[in-house]
Amino acid sequence: MTLFTERGFATDVAQSVKRIFFSFGIALVFALPLGLLMGAFTPVAGFLNSLVSPFRYLPAPSFVPLLLMWLGTGDNQKIALLVIGVVFFLISLFMDNTRAVSAELVECSRTLGASRAKVLWYVLLPAALPTYVDTARQMLAVSWTYLVIAEIVAATDGIGAMMMRAKRFVQVDDIMAGILTIGLLGLLTDTLIRLIHRLCFRYLH
Repeated sequence: MTLFTERGFATDVAQSVKRIFFSFGIALVFALPLGLLMGAFTPVAGFLNSLVSPFRYLPAPSFVPLLLMWLGTGDNQKIALLVIGVVFFLISLFMDNTRAVSAELVECSRTLGASRAKVLWYVLLPAALPTYVDTARQMLAVSWTYLVIAEIVAATDGIGAMMMRAKRFVQVDDIMAGILTIGLLGLLTDTLIRLIHRLCFRYLH
């Protein structure tokens, strides 16, 4: 296959992996605190949910023209697209995870004199953390599905760019290799997060 000779395939894979994890990390930084607050406080959810929910129904690829105008064709545009693809779903799912925490835990802590801040930090967050990790694992799979879309627009590196180069020369084997690589990388990250979940939350297994 020509992908190993024309460009460093390992370099393309490394670039794609970097984009996935960096963008997903940014999405988590925004989604986790917002999801926690929205799940814990009804007024916060009432205000923010009307802003967050509509964006879940907008296809992330539709933002590509705007991102190209605002951010150019570099990495920033690709990372922004990957963030948009998952962040609004993460916020809503984290909110639901927080609301699923047993009400008895919250009531007991309030009865014992815990402040709202302490309930949030010492009760809700630890209780919801296992489901947060599982939710993040599922949404990371969605992020992988947006990778090719993010990398086919004016990209010079990454798995998606490699597949687009292969398309121009009708190199079907290279395209199939790219698809299989994304699938294997997604499976590897899913397995890794499952392992982390099992090690960190042994009491659930």
